[in-house]
Formats: sequence, structure tokens, C-alpha cells
Amino acid sequence: MKQKPVLERDDVARVLEHARTEARANAWAVTIAIVDDGGHLLALERLDGAAPVSTAIATEKARTAALGRRPSAAYEEMINGGRTSFLSAPLTAMLEGGVPIVIDGQVIGAVGVSGVKSNQDAQIAVAGIACLASPASSAIGERPTFPGQNRTNAG
Repeated sequence: MKQKPVLERDDVARVLEHARTEARANAWAVTIAIVDDGGHLLALERLDGAAPVSTAIATEKARTAALGRRPSAAYEEMINGGRTSFLSAPLTAMLEGGVPIVIDGQVIGAVGVSGVKSNQDAQIAVAGIACLASPASSAIGERPTFPGQNRTNAG
């Protein structure tokens, strides 16, 4: 039987705190959603000034990244590249800003952000997830990189 890590309450709180810090450092009014590996909502925070619709979009970006096991931007790129059949996929937010949380090669959840430009949404999500990369590098404001981080797995 395989085993894999799971997000615990403290992990979710840390990811949310780091993502919030990144958003505030840039004065970005966004909503941050964190889901488990099945796309079920674990945390949601709409920062002051974020549009109400951003709660639905952030949640769906996170869900898309968790269920698809890849950044939501990958779907946007496929569609923009001509694979319009992905528009019929049962995912509703195929826009950049949803990033899977990958630990030991396993997707254990995802972070979705909505409220600013899509690449900025992804930046916030990656900053939140970075606190899980290394316990020694998880101070607020720090942004450690993941081993082998690139555009495909970083959002």
C-alpha cells in the first residue's frame, strides 16, 4: 500500500499566511483558496478590496490544479495553443493562478488565487506553497525554491 503526506490544519494556516504576506507586500487585493487533493475547500480568505467574484474563481483555480495534478496555467496554454477540446473538460477555471501542492512527488492539494493579473495570482500561490518546501526556510516573507522548480510545476 502506498502512503502519501496530507495537508494538516497547521500546514494550511502556514500556506495561507505566506500567500497573504506575498499579496500584501505587493498591495494586491486577492482571494486565496486552499483545497485538498480531491479539490475540497480547506481555507478561503478574501483580502480587503478583492472583488466578490474572486472567491469563486480562486476556489475553482485551486480545484482545477488539484484535480488535474498540474498548474491551471497548463490548461490555459493548451487551449490558447489550439486544443480547444479542453473547454469541455469538467474544470471551470482553466486560467493561470492555480498551483498544485506537491510533496514527495504526490499532489496533496492546491492553492488558487484570483484578483490581479494571472501571473501575479500564481506568484502569490507559489509563495504560499514555498513554506512547505523546507521547514528551515519557512519564515514569513522568505520564498525558498523547490528542487527542480520550473514554469510547468511552479505555476
